[in-house]
Amino acid sequence: MNNKTFPSCGAAMKRNGRTGTGAQRWRCRACGASTVHAYDSDLADFNAFLGWLLSKETQRSMPGDGRTFRRRSKRFWKVWPMPDVVDEVHRVVFVDGIYLDRGLCVLIACTEDHVLSWYLARGETTAAWRALLRTIAPPEVVATDGGSGFASAAAAEWPSAMVQRCTFHAFCQVKRRTTTGPKLLAGVELYGLAKDLFGIRMLHQADLWVERLLGWYDFWNDFLDERTRTDGRWEYTHERLRKARRSLLRLVNEGTLFTYLDSGLTAEGPLPSTNNVIEGGVNAQLRNVLRNHRGLKADRRVKAVYWWCYMHTEAPKGPSEILTSMPTDDDIDVLREFYSGNPVPSMDSVEWGNGLTWSEFHHSAAYPHSTE
Repeated sequence: MNNKTFPSCGAAMKRNGRTGTGAQRWRCRACGASTVHAYDSDLADFNAFLGWLLSKETQRSMPGDGRTFRRRSKRFWKVWPMPDVVDEVHRVVFVDGIYLDRGLCVLIACTEDHVLSWYLARGETTAAWRALLRTIAPPEVVATDGGSGFASAAAAEWPSAMVQRCTFHAFCQVKRRTTTGPKLLAGVELYGLAKDLFGIRMLHQADLWVERLLGWYDFWNDFLDERTRTDGRWEYTHERLRKARRSLLRLVNEGTLFTYLDSGLTAEGPLPSTNNVIEGGVNAQLRNVLRNHRGLKADRRVKAVYWWCYMHTEAPKGPSEILTSMPTDDDIDVLREFYSGNPVPSMDSVEWGNGLTWSEFHHSAAYPHSTE
């Protein structure tokens, strides 16, 4: 703090008396310009708030046993840090949703380096996914865990993007039905096929794997068609195995399981086969934040996620600009009152009242798919 530099030329400054109000005056040694360095309380309070929110610190460990901290950080809880429209085209985008409570989900999109955008909704519906995707320039490849509603949303908003279904989640779908220790030989073989997904690195290996899956299907088809009469109804005897089989066959038919091996895409470099980037780099970190600050009310849990996402975007704004440009609770209350009395039906966007989406702050205008 004692080694001041002049912002324009970067040269060192020296003390040069005081102003009429008693503030320290500084003069540049190089150009002779004089200025006063004011203490930025907004920056100090903002850094203290984020330092607490994004760490394991408790409020009791803050100044004044937390009372001073709560008073100074109260205004930041009223702010909703919202994402900007992403007009930069990225090669790979990872998407996923994290549930904070029943009927409370935040959809997130990110790259390997930073968070791109996020959207609050009741669940992973097509309308909610479309609201998120239309604010981001379509990438070459999008990696997803196959959450409900995403496929149709991607087809509508990102028709040119190739979809990579996370192979780990594809394996987990099979494991949930067969368990790690299947009793039937058909289940043992299918579980082994699902585990083999992790070792596929070449396109010919993928073709061989598909042949093995189809061979397994033909061999066990009659066995899986067996029915048992239960409570007066005929039901499939091995329904769990049928569901596991169906999950893999659907991905093969859709052509989303081995997008990462497409020769037309890998010419620029390898592609991910999973969405572990967002699972471990974003969702896991968000869960840590919520775990470190257990007891937050629902709206503050949402805002904690928003703050973390915003501070991990490519270029977050400074505290002063955030406080003046981002919407607050009061802004949302005004718009909620206005739109509740003037509902405008739409099939393409999440409507006001469909949950805590507040789409008016999510850039409702569709992003143009064509660029210069």
